[in-house]
Amino acid sequence: MDNKIINKILKQDHQHIWHPAAQMKDYETFPPILVQRAKGPFLYDAKGKPVIDAISSWWCKSLGHSHPRLKEAAIKQINSFEHIITANVTHLPLIELSNRLSSIVPGLDKVFYCDNGSTAVEVAMKMSLQCHAQTGNPGKNQFMALKNGYHGETIMTLAAGDLGLYNSPFVSILPAIDHLGPVPYVRGQDDPLFMDAGSVWPKIKDSLDKKVESLAAVLFEPIVQGAGGMLIYSPDLLKRLRKWANENNVHLIADEIMTGMGRTGYSLASEYADIIPDFVLLSKGLTGGWIPMAVTLTSTAVYDVFYDDYNSKKGFMHSNTYCGNALACAVAVEALDIYEEEKIFERVQKHGPGLKERMSRIAKKTGLLTNIRGIGFMAAADLCDENNRPFEKGLRMGYQVYQEAVKIGALLRPLGDTIYFLPPLNTPLHVLDELEEITLKAIKKVINKRIL
Repeated sequence: MDNKIINKILKQDHQHIWHPAAQMKDYETFPPILVQRAKGPFLYDAKGKPVIDAISSWWCKSLGHSHPRLKEAAIKQINSFEHIITANVTHLPLIELSNRLSSIVPGLDKVFYCDNGSTAVEVAMKMSLQCHAQTGNPGKNQFMALKNGYHGETIMTLAAGDLGLYNSPFVSILPAIDHLGPVPYVRGQDDPLFMDAGSVWPKIKDSLDKKVESLAAVLFEPIVQGAGGMLIYSPDLLKRLRKWANENNVHLIADEIMTGMGRTGYSLASEYADIIPDFVLLSKGLTGGWIPMAVTLTSTAVYDVFYDDYNSKKGFMHSNTYCGNALACAVAVEALDIYEEEKIFERVQKHGPGLKERMSRIAKKTGLLTNIRGIGFMAAADLCDENNRPFEKGLRMGYQVYQEAVKIGALLRPLGDTIYFLPPLNTPLHVLDELEEITLKAIKKVINKRIL
């Protein structure tokens, strides 16, 4: 495709498309990548140039792009039917997927379907409220969540989150949700404090105790806070939180939308803490990023609170048009097979530390990265100047590095000045080496030029 055609297409894009999570004025000087195809860990632009998808297309392409088995599963299902209502109707892919998902977390054998992660979080919040109300505890109608968390873009989930970039325009209508801290951040499993949250627990427990009479549930992203900067915290916090919640009739809602399905080396990041939440939310990697789908897993104990005659009005009346979509179910079943048969989780456990090592090498060679951290198939670091100080936010150094990396060949979309690697879980090692080199070159070109 020649430049004239590409420019015409991109002009139409800018004229009509409002891209997500962006200041659209930026697109005037740095247009989006025009992708014509994608395969494995690569996007290919309109001229056929490969670009490493270093962030798994917003963390969902766990098995890379165009995986042949997922494609085959989708085509096979299309030849039968693509979508049918899930109310009063069922189908084999839905039943098979539900059976598989019910065995992921011991005791969480009930599966409620929706079509995006934000909604899955809100479903869990609504279930918790209604569950408490129907068990004689209507006063348990408040939530708490960890500081610096992110749980989605609907009003309730924005309130549960703690990132002003997303929720500050809407504070006037957000329900009040207190945020727990300080969070016991660590740099990874090799951190001496990885399994010790003792220094922060008294303050967190005090906050919980003050709200115990009105508290319905506590929300958290297990072990890794994604949008908050890819920050890792001690699993010991979740162990202590689980014990406290059991003693005080409070639900735990584990937002595993990013961390689940192998990203941290296990089915769920909650396994690091050896806890069973009351609700587990999955999306993104559930279908390998092929088709939107999300689920809320919960227990028979919660389910039974809603199980009664219709006139009792105890049923859970939430619905989404495309919940339990047949194409998504068929692809998700195949994705689960691939995770198992290709030993994806074991691969993450084996090669995940190398991702953090690559980030550490970049830091050593440039002297322009600090707070190197990583777990599973995620590594992150914060840009800094030659004196190890953060840059002024207005400089947008992360955005500048991102622009340069795209030109060289990697989609390295940062979180502010946090650079992170979150590639597909089956990315070949030589591609990770290439990603390291591209990141190194981008940082050197952008920041060294400024320093000099």
